[in-house]
Amino acid sequence: MADLNERQQAIKDSFIENRGYWAKIMDQLLLLSPDYFEAYTELSSVPWKHGVLEPKVKEFMYIAADASTTHLYNAGTRIHMQNALRHGATVDELFEVLQLTASLGIHSCTVGVPILMEELASAGMLEEVPPNESLDARQLALKETFTKNRGYWAPFLDGLLQLSPEFFEAFLDISSVPWISGPLEPKVKEFVYIAIDAATTHLYEPGLRQHIKNAIGHGASKEELMEVLQLATAIGVHTMTDSVPILVQEAAAQKKSA
Repeated sequence: MADLNERQQAIKDSFIENRGYWAKIMDQLLLLSPDYFEAYTELSSVPWKHGVLEPKVKEFMYIAADASTTHLYNAGTRIHMQNALRHGATVDELFEVLQLTASLGIHSCTVGVPILMEELASAGMLEEVPPNESLDARQLALKETFTKNRGYWAPFLDGLLQLSPEFFEAFLDISSVPWISGPLEPKVKEFVYIAIDAATTHLYEPGLRQHIKNAIGHGASKEELMEVLQLATAIGVHTMTDSVPILVQEAAAQKKSA
């Protein structure tokens, strides 16, 4: 990295003091626009200066947002795994964060199946029946097991259970693993779901509302929940950390060819 002037060094020092680390992907952003980087430092430092979650849990939120299938920002996932381990996280805890984050794929069904059912009903291919009245003994047992293992039931699950109990059972089995044997406390599990649903690459309102409700039921405070949302916004800077190096490279290439 090129030598920093006094102001740039002060901004870098402030970031390290507040966030506890530095990463090479930030170098060019700081050099190109210390004004922007200083403002980003202030924004991203709020949950670190005023938040209530322990440091490793903060890092879990970054990992969840970065590792989500809607983002898959490997550079950030690696950095925040390193940070989480430094803050005392275990491999089992980090693996559980990934398990919980991987459940995002079910939203293809929780969004798509209600639309499918509406269109089937409109085409006369599906009789509209109240959810519980349309379930057989096996389906009712699956619903009971889901509620026991996951601690809730939501209307957006009704159609999936009705149309494909086989797929629902498979989802029940895989999504229950971290709840049956995972080391994270229930409210932290829910924080992971909140982070991936609230991330700007997903913005899944039904799940976000449900998991905020679940987290409150598990004892989460308004301060903790607000902090999770603050941490999830951090992915916005990835426009810069991914694209500024491209800008610098292309500008240098053009200058060289001129």
